[in-house]
Amino acid sequence: MSRPAFRFAPSPNGHLHLGHALSALLNVRAANALNGRFLLRLEDIDLTRCTPDLEREMLEDLDWLGVPLEEPLLRQSQAFEHYRKALEQLQDLGLVYAAYLTRAEIRTFVADYETNGRIWPRDPDGAPIYPGDHAVLTERERKARASSDAPFALRLNMADALSKIGKPLSWQEGGSEGKALFQPDQQIAVEAAAWGDVVLARKDTPTSYHLSVVVDDARQGITDVLRGKDLYHATSVHRVLQELLDLPQPRYRHHRLILGADGRKLSKSSKDTSLRSLRELGMTHAELRRRLEL
Repeated sequence: MSRPAFRFAPSPNGHLHLGHALSALLNVRAANALNGRFLLRLEDIDLTRCTPDLEREMLEDLDWLGVPLEEPLLRQSQAFEHYRKALEQLQDLGLVYAAYLTRAEIRTFVADYETNGRIWPRDPDGAPIYPGDHAVLTERERKARASSDAPFALRLNMADALSKIGKPLSWQEGGSEGKALFQPDQQIAVEAAAWGDVVLARKDTPTSYHLSVVVDDARQGITDVLRGKDLYHATSVHRVLQELLDLPQPRYRHHRLILGADGRKLSKSSKDTSLRSLRELGMTHAELRRRLEL
């Protein structure tokens, strides 16, 4: 039986914050507790925002945290061919279509729809479900955009995807900390329809988070995905893609989040919680672990 494999997959597009520190340290702790491997993956698809300097500083922060790095590091920017092949598989199944509505057009459509007290459905993240080009554009407009150089997104036809799978799906949800790591898994029912037609790629971006994460987890042999609870519901989408692409199913573990004073999840724009700023203020490694309740 192969050893468990955990991963931490940050984007080098800003400085790591306390939430990243918690996730990285929990993954290291779980890998050690289960005699497993810990792998680092750099989600650097955005070549404009992800810079060598930010990557270097991120690796410095991880070194300060005591996070071990197993070489070679997997960089998404070097894996575009893998995402292209996965996308082609889904296209060959007839499950992908080009969507031309802009974000502004979607917002306007939803605002107009809701003026009379009606509610347009949202996905688990709170974003409006994609209405379809036909809801906004005439047939002539749709054909014009398709034949022009207009920007587009490649979306998964979720209804057809679920119909093709033809059976209920679930995922294994395990504990993320302490004794819970060793408790029996729960089976969580997949509710992918709640997401609507998710984006798989864009004209100028070869992959989306949903597509790249399942491809990369399979490539790295990840057996245990330990990540924040903000991604709990997205697991439904990932299970659908794994089933369609015939990829292995990892065990999922979703850990608690570190929230800011406003009650929201931390973001890289919160400089007061970046690891670098805390280090500059003199925080020690031990103090950080106490703050993270580790």
